[in-house]
Amino acid sequence: MPARTASLSLDGFSDVLADRLDGIAARLVAIRSGGRGSSTGIVWRPGLIITAEEALEADDDIALLHADGSSAAASLVGRDAGTDIALLRTEERPLADLTFGSTSGLRAGHLVVAAGRRPEGIAAAFGIVALAGGPWKSLRGGHIDRRLHLDLRLDPRAEGGIALDASGSAIGMTVLGPRGGVLVIPSETIERVARQLLEHGHVARGYLGLGLQPVRIDRTTAETCGLPEPLGLMVISADPDGPGQSAGVRQGDVLIRWNAQALASVRGIHTLLGPESVGQTVELELLRGGERQALPVRIGERPRP
Repeated sequence: MPARTASLSLDGFSDVLADRLDGIAARLVAIRSGGRGSSTGIVWRPGLIITAEEALEADDDIALLHADGSSAAASLVGRDAGTDIALLRTEERPLADLTFGSTSGLRAGHLVVAAGRRPEGIAAAFGIVALAGGPWKSLRGGHIDRRLHLDLRLDPRAEGGIALDASGSAIGMTVLGPRGGVLVIPSETIERVARQLLEHGHVARGYLGLGLQPVRIDRTTAETCGLPEPLGLMVISADPDGPGQSAGVRQGDVLIRWNAQALASVRGIHTLLGPESVGQTVELELLRGGERQALPVRIGERPRP
């Protein structure tokens, strides 16, 4: 197969990238909250700003710096730690709604531009998609529609900024991941979560009301129970008004299954307590004094902090 020839000179390609940034610059704001340095927000709709939840230190005293140098106050509409998305409200600007592009066609190796705003101006980075995977659950239980890792160096003040594909479409929000890696919260996740925050102020999460820690189970008992590993989750505390205790779960019980799914880690059960779990009745299988029991539990909604 013959190699593709470049249709743009290096100067032309450079100008295209700069034009992409010029086109998005008015939508990027610098955010200061609490005592930390600045981060970035994206004007999603008139008067509404999307930003990285983890970078938003305080719920009040939030100040914005716009592209034209003007400043404004903002208030919190809602925040969702599970997906790292926060929504702010501020004075309206003469901008149309932001149209996000789909991430379904993104593949490893595709070019991407990340843009944020520092008080001095635009902070930009250029790189490639290093990993393009399917849906995943965050450590804090949020459903992320695609796993997108970028190979570029992100200015910390650009966290909460925008990621653009080679066509200039907004594909999501850039956030800092483990060990300084750069992740994209994809457009599909942002649209879904931002609408929930706008309507309800939060994203519902399932709640058992149980404090749990991993524990090893006698191997013979594990084999008798048909568990793939001799592991379970011991109940170390229980909310007296929580769904778990109301269903009969007691401190000292060892949870081993959620419906037919074995339970071996606290993270595993957090992923099961997503928004879709609220109101569902599940069967929790547990060990109490070495005896197996199964209890139906109706999942509640996690109390808001």
